[in-house]
Amino acid sequence: MNRLSPEQLSQLAAQIKNWAQELGFQQCGITGTDLSAEGPQLQAWLDQGYQGEMGYLENHFEKRLDPSLLVPGTQRIICVRMDYLPPEAQTLKVLRQADKAYIARYTLGRDYHKTLRKRLTRLGQRIEEACETLGYRAFVDSAPVLERPLARAAGIGWQGKHSLILNREAGSWFLLGELFVDLPLPVDEPYTEDHCGRCSACMDVCPTQAFPAPQVLDARRCISYLTIEYKGSIDPELRPLMGNRIFGCDDCQLICPWNRFASHSMETDFKPRHGLDDIELVELFGWDEARFLQKTEGSAIRRTGYEGWLRNIAIALGNSSGGPAIIAALQARQSYPSELVQEHVAWALAQLQARARDNSTGVGHPAHPILIHPRAARLPD
Repeated sequence: MNRLSPEQLSQLAAQIKNWAQELGFQQCGITGTDLSAEGPQLQAWLDQGYQGEMGYLENHFEKRLDPSLLVPGTQRIICVRMDYLPPEAQTLKVLRQADKAYIARYTLGRDYHKTLRKRLTRLGQRIEEACETLGYRAFVDSAPVLERPLARAAGIGWQGKHSLILNREAGSWFLLGELFVDLPLPVDEPYTEDHCGRCSACMDVCPTQAFPAPQVLDARRCISYLTIEYKGSIDPELRPLMGNRIFGCDDCQLICPWNRFASHSMETDFKPRHGLDDIELVELFGWDEARFLQKTEGSAIRRTGYEGWLRNIAIALGNSSGGPAIIAALQARQSYPSELVQEHVAWALAQLQARARDNSTGVGHPAHPILIHPRAARLPD
């Protein structure tokens, strides 16, 4: 059992924050384990069915509100954030090109779960060396952990209207991770201010209007959920609104004024692989399953699965500018042995045929506009 004095614990907390920076984290805060105040809001969100088919979010309710039930003995939670936006990754320029694939920028490189968990584990090892004995466990977007409330409680930032954590110096282009420890470290002041004010740019720009209220996300309408978590047939009413977004969506971050202050990440793990930051939809649609698995090895993109990958790209092709190459690519998949893929391919072909017919008569089908708020983030095209 550790018998560190309050002064030693305070010195250790300061060291932990230095070590976190040395390990590549941009910020580190420490908080306790009481999240009971989050209970009513979480239950109301679940009661509305906003979790969609992510049934696991309904499990272990009490453990979410008391992390010490998840990892017995936990006294403090060390919260960290790591910037992930690569300097070379284009954003708006790709999003505006209907024949290019837009993939959420946090998934362009190595699976962030692995990168952050490895660094958190090394942080735990350093702490253990300093105090001889330590119980710790690292979490990165896994297990029943309320990451955003914990980050807010640890002073990392506030929860924006898009439900993501925002930081005045860093915007929101960062990932979160937690290290549960059995040390009574001094805790940091929670972030209690809200700097969103009357701005609602993130809610207004959402292609599918997935925010029924500030800080409330209806996952059933969220492109990130639909393209990553959801395994079924996507609502035909939502498909045209998805544009060329085939894995995740960054619109609410792209427009957020606070992302003027976001820093690019120099982490090599987050550098785009295989040109996925600027690649044609047709090329990706032509990958067979073996090529998909090879190109997404060690990537979070594998989460959608090959069938979901084809489904998502079929929708994007249906929203594209069309043309012989795209139509031929879709036709080549008409007999693919998956009813889900066949359905979305048929929809895409029907969309392109209808658009071609309407264009011949002067009727347009405008894509969802990328709104530019007057104070929006200044990001590379």
